[in-house]
Amino acid sequence: MFLCCTRTVALLAIPLVTTACIGAEIDEQPDEPIEEAEEAIVIGNSLIANRLALNALTQTALTPLTLSQTALTLGSLSPSSRAAIQNPGTDGTLSRELLRYVVSCALRPDQSFSFSWTDSSGVTHAETYAGNLGIADWWVYGPLTDSYFQRWISACLASRTNWYGVSVNISLRGTQNPLASPAGERSAYTVREGAFWGNVFSSTPYLRSCHAPEGINRARTLKRDCAAGHLASDPATGGTVTQACGPIALTGSCDTICNREPDALGGFYSRCLDNPATSSTAYTEVVITSFLPP
Repeated sequence: MFLCCTRTVALLAIPLVTTACIGAEIDEQPDEPIEEAEEAIVIGNSLIANRLALNALTQTALTPLTLSQTALTLGSLSPSSRAAIQNPGTDGTLSRELLRYVVSCALRPDQSFSFSWTDSSGVTHAETYAGNLGIADWWVYGPLTDSYFQRWISACLASRTNWYGVSVNISLRGTQNPLASPAGERSAYTVREGAFWGNVFSSTPYLRSCHAPEGINRARTLKRDCAAGHLASDPATGGTVTQACGPIALTGSCDTICNREPDALGGFYSRCLDNPATSSTAYTEVVITSFLPP
């Protein structure tokens, strides 16, 4: 599935409470067979532009938590969530950008989320956010309480972030049917950038990334820094330091902590250590790998 992403996202700075969470314990549901996923992707490739505002996950009242406790429809939103997306100020802009991004990850192209808001001049704006990937298309019927799908949405958000305010076309791949890639896409997007996983809905929200060693230079050339980290000047030493994209903790080389599928099946990382800093045995299979054009 072709995607275009912009800007950096920062994670919630305050603890969340939800009915499903994950820490060191991994309790995934079985993944879809790769063969089935490969057959399913021939339907509906598209190129879309997504804009995720800086700190959108931190500075708004509309958080993944408030969405997870309801169906992804306007009528199901809590009063505080409605107020957030209808706020005419800066926080409202960030809330709407976040919602647009969540809808794109979760819903199918034939699904959408519509609402209106009124700006400070009294002008009413009608908004309709279309779905795209369809990772959790059933979210429109009930709350997203299953940690398995919370983690897929979280990985989608992380993989589509960008340190810079520029658009970069990427290919996202994984074991979920919506993330399968046909041969044409694999031949056009051959540079493996890295992998992303986590859960922004948990009581201790987190996101992590690792990088593909062979893709670092190309990623930084295209201004994609969130897998390997952003290189910045260090005033103290006069050298450089590697900075994470907001809350996306850097875990190093994917080749040392992940299992990778054969290139013929997409070449994506399908299983990674959930937190290499604390455990060498607890893996997650809810992983999204990003690929870049050569």
